[in-house]
Amino acid sequence: MKSIFFLFSCLCSAFLSAQTYNPLWIPDTLSGSNITLTIKDTFAQLRATGNQTITGGINNSQFWGPTIFINKGDTVHMNVLNKLNDSTTIHWHGMHLPAVMDGGPHQVIPPGTLWQPYWKVTNNAATYWYHPHLHEMTLEHLTKGIGGFIIVNDQEESALALPRKYGIDDIPLMLTSRRYNTANQFVVQNVAYGDYLLVNGTRDPEITLPKQIVRLRLLNAEVERAYNFGFSDNRKFYIIANDGGLLDKPVQVSKLLVAVGERYEILVDLSNDNVGSSINLMSYNANQPFGFPGGEPAAQGNFGSLLNNKDFNCLRINIGKSTNSPITSIPTSLISNQFINSAEATVNRSINVKGGVPGNPTPFNFNDKIFDINRIDNTVNLNAIEKWTITNSNVFGHTFHIHDVQFKLVARNGNTNAVGLHEQGWKDVLYLPRNENASFIAKFDDYADPIHPFMYHCHFSNHEDGGMMGQFVVNNPSSIIDNMPDESQYTLFPNPASDVIFMENKGVEIYYITIVNSVGKSVMMLPQPEIHKGISIAHLPKGMYYMQIMDAATKTTITKQFSK
Repeated sequence: MKSIFFLFSCLCSAFLSAQTYNPLWIPDTLSGSNITLTIKDTFAQLRATGNQTITGGINNSQFWGPTIFINKGDTVHMNVLNKLNDSTTIHWHGMHLPAVMDGGPHQVIPPGTLWQPYWKVTNNAATYWYHPHLHEMTLEHLTKGIGGFIIVNDQEESALALPRKYGIDDIPLMLTSRRYNTANQFVVQNVAYGDYLLVNGTRDPEITLPKQIVRLRLLNAEVERAYNFGFSDNRKFYIIANDGGLLDKPVQVSKLLVAVGERYEILVDLSNDNVGSSINLMSYNANQPFGFPGGEPAAQGNFGSLLNNKDFNCLRINIGKSTNSPITSIPTSLISNQFINSAEATVNRSINVKGGVPGNPTPFNFNDKIFDINRIDNTVNLNAIEKWTITNSNVFGHTFHIHDVQFKLVARNGNTNAVGLHEQGWKDVLYLPRNENASFIAKFDDYADPIHPFMYHCHFSNHEDGGMMGQFVVNNPSSIIDNMPDESQYTLFPNPASDVIFMENKGVEIYYITIVNSVGKSVMMLPQPEIHKGISIAHLPKGMYYMQIMDAATKTTITKQFSK
């Protein structure tokens, strides 16, 4: 018997040593006040053998896009060019910005069109992300791999002794999975879970990290699956930030559940590991409570997966030499967050998860209302502090994401003490297990817009596409409608123009400009344009164009013709 056990152990060791890994791809970076993102159809060799897979890339990538670094207090201008064959959108997940810049289902970018949103960055230092948000197409576009990280820096975070050498001791990790057909193409419809893990688009990834304290930025970009992260040696690690910023102090854990759309930043101490040794970042998803996304036992079918109800390896970490200036200690404190008090809430709202259960043909939805892009579900007054309670009476867990604001989670199932220490910071996504509810407080400040709403939705993209989404507008009761503008209030010059065209608008505030070509196809979309700087048209071919100008006060549109 001992000899059989010894032989079995040797075979297991040989199998493990024979495991091949691929170098983890670290996304390129973009920074500055002007960022260009070109979305395109492309191909990637995501599987070891066989056909390449049709994917969606941004700039030079074939799957997933560059990491955008921006600073709190700066005004950032985005130039988003859609070179896909489909219309799409890009949502700046977690960003506090005007609704017309948000990139939700209302800000559709047709093929061949340049969208130019901009905003002043008021978010705290944290890990955010950008991704498509076109209604009924979000699942397909996310599955193609369109998206990327946004990392915000600020003075408070920069003053702390934390790892921040990007790609060396500060590593972004986007985790997702895919199912493939026999031609190695993504299976999109009727698939809740992929069979094969991808980390930053890399299969079976590995990375060499220095023998010191390192920072991992975890993003769950799945369709439905949650990840219960831990390490193969069960070591402790430290949570320092979640969706919207740093915690007051690090939280020591050995496991961390990250649901779809959530981000967590963790510190891992590798200083006691031997150079040349290895550990694995794992997801311990076996034997989770009923309703856990990805806990279903089936290996096939709509809700089946080869990864379901299993513990699986996410990332092989090899230990290398320390850097010249390593971080060697875990800080005892981080920042002092100033949170909203529950007593300050003047409005209470209830959102209930409905539908989607076996025997009920109605899709998952909120408050028995399937999403309607023409219906405003809630109107919030500017500067209001509100308490929202989300109740999931369903048998499945869900995640809830709200645009525009970062919120403070104040209770789970009515119990303020049930909110986890790791959830004490600012968040924009919360995980809602079956038969539970959660309450948060948020202030809806800075931006009011009666035309373009913000969204709230389950971040399972298949549920979102199916109608599990609502929308709200932030209303400024003190706003006054001005007199109706007329064409005489707008003058374009020079006309014809070459590189830049200016507008004299005689004090009228512009809400939106759309430039269409002579055959009526939109080529540029400019929300709340900075008219005094002029509009760059250098990239447009010579020809006749029409500028559709929407007035901010009345939302009346006037069209002016120009040529290049």
